Amino acid sequence: MLTTLNTSYSDTRAADLAWALGRDPLPALATLDLELTGAKLQLRLLGASHQVLLEEERGRCSETVACIPGSSTPLPLGVAKRVGDWEYEFAARVEMLTPGSFAGRAQELLALVSEHPHGLAGVFPGSPHAFTAMLAQRHTDHVHWRTWHAYPQDGQLVATRTRVGARVRGGRRGQGVRAA
Repeated sequence: MLTTLNTSYSDTRAADLAWALGRDPLPALATLDLELTGAKLQLRLLGASHQVLLEEERGRCSETVACIPGSSTPLPLGVAKRVGDWEYEFAARVEMLTPGSFAGRAQELLALVSEHPHGLAGVFPGSPHAFTAMLAQRHTDHVHWRTWHAYPQDGQLVATRTRVGARVRGGRRGQGVRAA
């Protein structure tokens, strides 16, 4: 699903992004509710970037990547931790692109996400390449989502990937598929 977000940028640079787990739902400009084999997932586009709310019989998990006033947790390159009965893995990277490469990559990502049944993308007014996009999937006992946050004025594209799934007992890793 592709939508135009009726707001201006709140997070104007990649360096403004922060990461948080467990935050309450923030006001959203657009949402997509999904049911993925027993998991309820809500993808939320914020004026300040994104939030994902996950609910399963094991409990709830929320991830926020946004410009969060007063946050002291910048966007990490990677996180792996236990959240209740879940294993949570997060990774982020910032791509630096030339203006021509940025436009092509933006069009490619917006087409991919807007045409996917589990995708949500929002374009900010003023630039067709200023967007936040999210895509979710379920693989065996894990839920995966990827996000992209575009900053065309700086040629920066922030890409994140998250995997949340059943905690493996006894120290053995599961056979779930990793997000690319």
